[in-house]
Amino acid sequence: MGKKLALNVFYNICIFICLVLIFNGFKGKHYEYIVGAVCIGAALVVLKIRLLKEVRNMQKKPQK
Repeated sequence: MGKKLALNVFYNICIFICLVLIFNGFKGKHYEYIVGAVCIGAALVVLKIRLLKEVRNMQKKPQK
């Protein structure tokens, strides 16, 4: 469970970095940064949702 917590924190940090890159891309008119950050950010959001579903399913199963 500790690995999943660390992975969740890592995803959160990477998503935040992508948001900062998008903001700076608009500010400096570097549209290639925006495209890259949006693609990577979308992939990270999908992975984070999968991780949350997996953790939720682990908690529903009775422990033996």
